[in-house]
Amino acid sequence: MRLILNGPEAAASAKQRDAEVSALETRKPIARVDTGLLGSLYRDHSPRLRRYFSRRGSAANAEDLVQETFVRLAGAKARKPVVIEQPSAYLNQIAGNLLREQARFAVRRSSALHTSDDAIQLSGPDPVGQLEARDMLSRLEAAMATMKPATREIFMAHRIDGYTYSEIAKLKGRTVKSVERHIAKAVFQLSRAMRGF
Repeated sequence: MRLILNGPEAAASAKQRDAEVSALETRKPIARVDTGLLGSLYRDHSPRLRRYFSRRGSAANAEDLVQETFVRLAGAKARKPVVIEQPSAYLNQIAGNLLREQARFAVRRSSALHTSDDAIQLSGPDPVGQLEARDMLSRLEAAMATMKPATREIFMAHRIDGYTYSEIAKLKGRTVKSVERHIAKAVFQLSRAMRGF
């Protein structure tokens, strides 16, 4: 398919071309695009372009980007007389350029929003978390204080010092079963004290 955006106007007189050049210099667009041909192109290519933009960006912006693609196609005529041999390839080129422009804009915008690590004020420790941890420690201390001294010593030797049951039994002169009972009793008392937490 061959798209001629200027049609018969391309062979305009020198006077008319001078008027177009002066209009371009004052940045006034010349809107003489064949709307029937542009509408036909839109019907043929807009679904494909919408899918293209949806796959490479957000689906919410796809319709806007399709519209911008066709606005740029129509604007190509305002700059100079154009004969487009393959409108599909030309539209693809415009679409790719739009995505690159969006990516460059996103990079500029994100670098402008970037804040260095030094500028960020770090918040202090969580006061609620500190209160909960302090309350938990108070409960553990209270539960440990209510244990019999032998149970507390055996529990601490196992959990804090890392001794095995048999090592504790040798150190304390007890059986392994006795050490197991003391540790079970300590775990039970601690879990009961922490249930309300």
